[in-house]
Amino acid sequence: MDVYRRLARRLDALPHGFPATGSGVELRILRKVFEPADAELALLLRPWPEPPEAIARRARRPADEVRARLESMADRGQIGAGLGSRGPRFSLIPFVVGIYEFQLERMDRELADLFEEYAPSLMRTLGGHAPAVARVVPVNAPIEARPRILPHDDLRAMLERARSFRVAPCICRKERALEGHPCSHTLETCLAFSTRENAYERYPPGGRVIDRAEALRVLSAAEDEGLVHCTYNVRDEPMFVCNCCSCCCGFLRGVKEFHAPHFLARSSVVAHVDADACTSCGACVDRCPMEAIADAGDGQEVRAERCIGCGVCATGCPAEAIRLRERPDAELPPAGLMDWVVERTSSRSPLKGLALRGALAFLRATGRQGRSG
Repeated sequence: MDVYRRLARRLDALPHGFPATGSGVELRILRKVFEPADAELALLLRPWPEPPEAIARRARRPADEVRARLESMADRGQIGAGLGSRGPRFSLIPFVVGIYEFQLERMDRELADLFEEYAPSLMRTLGGHAPAVARVVPVNAPIEARPRILPHDDLRAMLERARSFRVAPCICRKERALEGHPCSHTLETCLAFSTRENAYERYPPGGRVIDRAEALRVLSAAEDEGLVHCTYNVRDEPMFVCNCCSCCCGFLRGVKEFHAPHFLARSSVVAHVDADACTSCGACVDRCPMEAIADAGDGQEVRAERCIGCGVCATGCPAEAIRLRERPDAELPPAGLMDWVVERTSSRSPLKGLALRGALAFLRATGRQGRSG
């Protein structure tokens, strides 16, 4: 079987999905991103970090040779990479979120065209199974009847705990600009953060290392622009926050344009307009990325079923007439990435999910989960 077809099937077996199409556009994307030798080596990687020596043994090739190629593949954003306590670790990563986002420096019109052709199939697959890939995090604003912000809704607290920070341009805005749809929003808005020291000294490709103060400034500037905070749909160690616009960014397009219900989870809050304070200026209507606010005759009204709880309407209301309230039907995100993987796999394949649940329970019982080497 063709190496790209085998790699496509391997990526589709990951919890996120990488669906086959009648046109074969997914194979054309892989040919654009991977040389055949790179694709062959990617097939030997596992979806968890491993040292190059372990991969070299499976490849039956010299460790130095395999490590050099893995380093090169990591630089091209084809695989996951990071520094463990004993050196580099490499892994197979999903196409989204993963390979696609790391193609920032290699994004050109050809790849943009291919992605736009593939987007309907990809988005609907990613958004076709629970739990959602990503979730909305509300802006830094008071939430009525809640004495404190929930830990997984407090981005500033996450950044305060983090020790490494990286900012990169938004690949969605770059891709859409190549397609003839330029965006007026700031380009450099994608944040990654880690509780480890020097986490971004070597990997991933693109972007630049910044300090906590600049990361907080990026977050505040994004809120001023009316961008939506989106992160991985987990409570612990979410790793990144994309500051999204509805015209370009994949998370919001997945919900609005491709009607993928599990692509982006709503936050735990919903906006509410105080009719007595509302001046009907329309600022909230202009800022809402989901067209969830409409004229109710005597002021503006939030359609709760469309509201994703981002809160950008509240921060942009000159009359301060919009409040954020707890959403009564809010879903609690999975605790961590492994919990997300188990739940997502169970949704796509119940038998595989059952096996994963057993394996995760064993690792937790024996204290092996999360060990690094």
